[in-house]
Amino acid sequence: MSNHLPNEARVIPLRPHGARPAGAPPRQAPPAPAAKEPLWRDLVGDVLRRERLAQERTLKDVADEARISMPYLSEVERGRKEASSEVLAAAAHALGLNLGDLLTRAQGELVRVTSRYTAGRRGATTSSHDGMCLAA
Repeated sequence: MSNHLPNEARVIPLRPHGARPAGAPPRQAPPAPAAKEPLWRDLVGDVLRRERLAQERTLKDVADEARISMPYLSEVERGRKEASSEVLAAAAHALGLNLGDLLTRAQGELVRVTSRYTAGRRGATTSSHDGMCLAA
């Protein structure tokens, strides 16, 4: 016969957090998360913003000249919007650049930023980024 009262809950202790069952292999630390490569829209937006600020121009001034809404240009600069090539060309022209200049600068930024990621990875293959990256 049981020594428990009929309505009494019975507690069965679980093993402590982190304890392994007997014979289980030791836990390995989870692998470090892979570094994320930057998004193209972030790189292009950074280039546009840096050029605009270097020229000491306002968002409104550049947006008006490019015939883009100011909130949209702001979102493009912050990498929140994936702008079309027409919008990118208009923004670039408003800053005195052509689309090729903008893409070349963004590609240079891509090489600079990604070289940090590949340098830290063991066994990473190096690649030369001699070509121009184009966005559609």
